[in-house]
Amino acid sequence: MKLFISLFLFCILAGEGFARAEGVVIGSKKFTESVVLAEVIHLLLESKNVSGKHIAELGGTRILWNALLAGNIDIYPEYSSTIEDELLKTKFKSFAELKEKLAEQGIGITAPLGFNNTYAIGIKKARALSLGLSKISDLAKYPDFKMGLSEEFLQRRDGWPALKQTYKLPQSNLRGIDHDVAYRAMQSGDIDIIDLYSTDAEIQYYDLLVLEDDLKYFPRYEAVYLYRLEAAQREPNVLLALKQLEGKISESTMIEMNRKAKIDKQASRDVAAAFLKEKFSVEIKSADEGLWHRIWLHTQEHLKLVLISLFLAILVAIPLGIVAEKNNKIGQVILTLTGVIQTIPSLALLVILIKPLNLLGLTGIGDTPALVALFLYSLLPIVRGTHAGLQQIPLSLRETSEVLGISFWSRLFRIDIPLALPTILSGIKTAAVMNVGFATLGALVGAGGYGQPILTGIRLDDYSLILEGAIPSAVLALGVQLFFDGIERFFVSPGLRK
Repeated sequence: MKLFISLFLFCILAGEGFARAEGVVIGSKKFTESVVLAEVIHLLLESKNVSGKHIAELGGTRILWNALLAGNIDIYPEYSSTIEDELLKTKFKSFAELKEKLAEQGIGITAPLGFNNTYAIGIKKARALSLGLSKISDLAKYPDFKMGLSEEFLQRRDGWPALKQTYKLPQSNLRGIDHDVAYRAMQSGDIDIIDLYSTDAEIQYYDLLVLEDDLKYFPRYEAVYLYRLEAAQREPNVLLALKQLEGKISESTMIEMNRKAKIDKQASRDVAAAFLKEKFSVEIKSADEGLWHRIWLHTQEHLKLVLISLFLAILVAIPLGIVAEKNNKIGQVILTLTGVIQTIPSLALLVILIKPLNLLGLTGIGDTPALVALFLYSLLPIVRGTHAGLQQIPLSLRETSEVLGISFWSRLFRIDIPLALPTILSGIKTAAVMNVGFATLGALVGAGGYGQPILTGIRLDDYSLILEGAIPSAVLALGVQLFFDGIERFFVSPGLRK
């Protein structure tokens, strides 16, 4: 058991330092503007010879905030009212007071970047004109409207619950939907109303009307950067770069950058580089390394997740399966626990792991949570395969071995495991193929792999990017299956295969 624990920690720690080994780590939320702003500071730091990494599309507000507090990331773009209403849950009398409160937690904040990106409510302009809609309070007349609201907006203190109460809105047909997908759903007529970010380029692209906030419910959401004070002390150029951007990004500039990234499908790095060149005459080298190079990099990341987690699962699950078969009471506990783990939604498990890992001194983003989650999901098929394989051994063989006086360990390795090997390998093969698919979700916590182009493709409505991750993932799953078929033919005798 000590050997298993040591190997587990070694393999996990092999992926540790993902966030810290890259110098200054910038995070971004899972929407275009956040990704672009993160690239802006990333490239500006790069121009000042500060090594760093941008971990894109990490998720929502809470994930980024917790990662910043834990030191998993050093900088990320945020909005003033989100900090007050969602993170600190306090309205401050002044920006100086907000800055002082953040400093108590080791967090710094820049002055506003120059634009307000508030929440808004949108509807197709043509439909609004036909119904005479112009302000949010008009929605009270249409209780049957189908509303597609982002999951975060549905839960936030400054989101739908308080908006509904303020305007006494009667709508109950609500659908939680990804912010980027909501625009396409509205275009196809699946929903009537969506929440917007006021600087979204899609507002003009899809010809939407932003309903007037006639009761002045939504506050101002001034864009800022949050950063760890420790990072600014460690690398003085961090603070210089952050201050350089204060007040330099107007609302029209941000909308234009969003348009280039989202509508024109320009790479976020190129959009940020163009802004820095125009505003500060900073030249950034292009990093377009081609399709096949990107696929190769994602393949390495994906294989790392799959192979390490599978190796750990094999080391742990086969002994657990043996114990489960030899002792019925303990076996029921083992099978129940591994079964329960399998029922936890993969996205929920990735998010749940962030805080416990931070408490253990490990990073809550990157490879580590992905490896732990994949390891846990791999246990059930291997445990069950081992347990079932051993149970299928004829009783007569076991009785014969006992009569001959063969020791427990000798019988286990020379008789039981060889006879159970086809079923054990079948469980390992199932776990491996499942891991290839589950590993794509690792991109949600910054682990990379094939999930990264899939996430970016969904955000940008770019099917070629989605396929860039989906097709190699399917090919890898098929390759894994064929590999284990070959392993079975090599190690399992023809008689047992039949």
